Amino acid sequence: MKRIAVFCGSSYGASNIYKEGAIQLGKELVKRDITLVYGGASVGIMGELANTVLAEGGEVIGVIPTLLEEREIAHPPHLSELYTVHTMHERKAKMAELADAFIALPGGPGTMEEFFEIFTWAQIGLHQKPFGLLNIHQYFNPLVSLFDHMVEQQFLQEKYRSLAMVDSNPSSLIEKFTTFEPISVKTYS
Repeated sequence: MKRIAVFCGSSYGASNIYKEGAIQLGKELVKRDITLVYGGASVGIMGELANTVLAEGGEVIGVIPTLLEEREIAHPPHLSELYTVHTMHERKAKMAELADAFIALPGGPGTMEEFFEIFTWAQIGLHQKPFGLLNIHQYFNPLVSLFDHMVEQQFLQEKYRSLAMVDSNPSSLIEKFTTFEPISVKTYS
């Protein structure tokens, strides 16, 4: 595993613990010699994550759409690479192309949308890469409960539910990625 894409907030959230979690993840990526692929901004926990990887001597690839380049304040030129794309769709596609795995940190609707697209793409066979939620400060507990409810109500098969790995520790989440086994593509017959 050479590159992990991380989806996360462009704000800091209500607690400093989210920032600390992003810093921990950044250090873990560098420790494992994994390049960070992220949304390209210099703000919020997104910026903290990138700054940590850079400060620790790691590589960072940013992907930012022109629409957000000024609003999210694109990270300065000392990123390893910065791709500027036209749309959010292109951003997600480029990040998916570049990454070997995906992690969502706490964030808002944009973070969730990016994560759910990767989840959906795995179900229909557009990729066979591991992905998960870094559950800092139990942020994702309501979402994990919703996944379980989806299984109970038969809108999500357990084998697909299990694709979304969840852990509160960056090291053990990445370790789970190393034993990932792709599953068969969803069919309706």
